[in-house]
Amino acid sequence: MKIMMGGNMQNIMRQAQKMQKQMKADQEKLEAQTFTGSAPDDMVKATFTGDHKMTDLVVNPDAIDPDDPDMLADMVLAAVNDAMTQIDTATDSTMGKYSRGLGM
Repeated sequence: MKIMMGGNMQNIMRQAQKMQKQMKADQEKLEAQTFTGSAPDDMVKATFTGDHKMTDLVVNPDAIDPDDPDMLADMVLAAVNDAMTQIDTATDSTMGKYSRGLGM
């Protein structure tokens, strides 16, 4: 195993700091994005930021059936889960590049 000395270690540290800054910038950009999940037929829409905070919930009045509250609950769950899947996909795409090849 070759031991790194002096300048090589400084270069590695600079590269690590650069990567850390880029990771932070990418994370902040991701958190600033919005993701809107939808239930079937867009009866319910749930909007979240990239850091999983709900910012809006829109329910189509046609989705409100006083005799079937479970249907509305199912539509809310579907919209929320759709948005969470979008966030996870974007996070994996954006942040996953930092862990590829690191054995993580």
